[in-house]
Amino acid sequence: MKLNEKSTLQDVAVAVSQALETAGIRAVLTGGGIATIHTRGDYKSEDLDFIIQSGPTQAQLDAALKNIGFERSGDHYEHATTRFFVEFPPGPLSIGRDIAIRPEQVKVGRSRVLALSPTDSCRDRLAAFYFWNDRQSLDVAVRIGLREKIDLDAIQRWSETEGMADRFREFERLLDRRRGRKVPSHQKRG
Repeated sequence: MKLNEKSTLQDVAVAVSQALETAGIRAVLTGGGIATIHTRGDYKSEDLDFIIQSGPTQAQLDAALKNIGFERSGDHYEHATTRFFVEFPPGPLSIGRDIAIRPEQVKVGRSRVLALSPTDSCRDRLAAFYFWNDRQSLDVAVRIGLREKIDLDAIQRWSETEGMADRFREFERLLDRRRGRKVPSHQKRG
């Protein structure tokens, strides 16, 4: 796939994933990039974060991305014609204290990308809300919940484990309100 100024974030995600896979590099799309995909573009990110799960050298990573037109610039990769850039934050793949993350093959157009599931992407955004009080991330978590099927019970259990039951209830109330559901009176307190 040839990337250009008209390439979408989804196009870049597929191209990078395929280039990494071809080079034998296992990496999982996380962060705002997969949130953009799970919200179907309702949220827009300018970067794609991949967590590497294999052991490539820097030269192997550089070569894989150079094959699709990306050049390393400091700690990220830029492309001459697309506005999106690619980063590889340090692992392990985790959400809060949970390191038992199971990425899945997420459908992106006609292709598939190894990425966080909708539930894990929602938890990832909630982690930013829980630990850094990032209200935009709360909104993105809600947007994921509106567009995708998420496991609220799993998110609640994880939230409680992280000591964030109150913040989970705030998320759940906001999600219910945006879905147009009446919020039960026992949830209005907190």
